[in-house]
Amino acid sequence: MKLYTRTGDDGTTGLHGGSRVSKADARVEAYGQCDELNAALGLARCAADAARDALIVKCLDELQRMLFEIGADLATPAESAARRKVSPVAEADVAKLERWIDAAVAGLEEQRSFILPGGSELAARLHLARTICRRVERCVIGLSEAPVSRPKPQVQSPNIVYLNRAGDLLFALARLANRNAGVPDVPWTPRAQQP
Repeated sequence: MKLYTRTGDDGTTGLHGGSRVSKADARVEAYGQCDELNAALGLARCAADAARDALIVKCLDELQRMLFEIGADLATPAESAARRKVSPVAEADVAKLERWIDAAVAGLEEQRSFILPGGSELAARLHLARTICRRVERCVIGLSEAPVSRPKPQVQSPNIVYLNRAGDLLFALARLANRNAGVPDVPWTPRAQQP
């Protein structure tokens, strides 16, 4: 099978189920953003492997797999027969992220201010992934709020909840990565409060 098909040369792409839409379609943008986040998580995972941080590796592996599920959901129109092949996000998936957030922050110093993204290399990569995750979340919310004048794309609200929690988890993991590396988080101090 060739990597290139030439079917997208006209600026369209195929959705799961066979229909074709513009590559600039909001649905394509949403699952494309999921793909970008997945790539950023892969980069963070390389640093987690190097840091030998088992919890962070486990979380990133799960997030990457779930992003493929969310991407498949976003790429499948509500009316498509292919929808039966999609495994939507479940409440149990969100609950798992919440347990990991609680585990990650359990031993951390209480956060009393905004934190500048960075610190250790792993934390910096996790912060970057977090900001991409927030963009994906906004994109999926925008897709769910499509104007009524055109067919409303089906975006399951559990996807939005999952992405919201994933952003929280990535923030918690970034703080955990800094603690594990012995690198303090750097609090943001507004200029008005600086000496």
